[in-house]
Amino acid sequence: MNSIKILVVDDESRMRKLVKDFLVKQGYTVIEAADGEEAVDRFVEDKDISLIILDVMMPKMDGWQVCKEIRALSQVPIIMLTAKSDERDELMGFELGVDEYISKPFSPKILVARVEAILRRTSNTLQEEMLIAGDIELNIAAHTVKVKGQNVELSYKEFELLNYFVVNQGVALSREKILNHVWNYDYFGDARTIDTHVKKLRSKLGDCGDYIKTIWGMGYKFNVEED
Repeated sequence: MNSIKILVVDDESRMRKLVKDFLVKQGYTVIEAADGEEAVDRFVEDKDISLIILDVMMPKMDGWQVCKEIRALSQVPIIMLTAKSDERDELMGFELGVDEYISKPFSPKILVARVEAILRRTSNTLQEEMLIAGDIELNIAAHTVKVKGQNVELSYKEFELLNYFVVNQGVALSREKILNHVWNYDYFGDARTIDTHVKKLRSKLGDCGDYIKTIWGMGYKFNVEED
């Protein structure tokens, strides 16, 4: 686990130290950044960063802009930290490709558990496996997607969601079931979280976005064939 690097970005040194101490105890290597600009520079300099823990409110460049900059370069998992509990902030984060969202104050143990869950799911994709559904092809090992032979860039969470849909083709899935499986913990937020991800996923899949059927009042079903 020593080879796993995590970038912790927060303008509060005490917060960085708190998060770093808990992560280091678990064997992770922690790289720190005190503002948004430094965060982007650190990420560009080090190609081995496996996950980013990112605060929203920071000088020079806030967390939202950092997320945009990083997403233009990589689909590395991002956990966003915020002092606000505004639902609109959470939805904005997911729109930008944030994988997890934690409001301050939070339990460091819970944060570490979220980190471990994401990295565990990432390591589980190292096996060679291909999934094909209609004109969609998923390379589980490389975490890549092709639609009609063309590469499509998906965020980490979008890929996990599509993977879950494909594996459960033809099965009616409630929003709660999707969240519990894709996010890997009991989610107590608004159901619009999953709706936001489905909307973006459909858009990126183009015509193949029609494979994701809405079941009104319940959730979704992935079906290549017309019902």
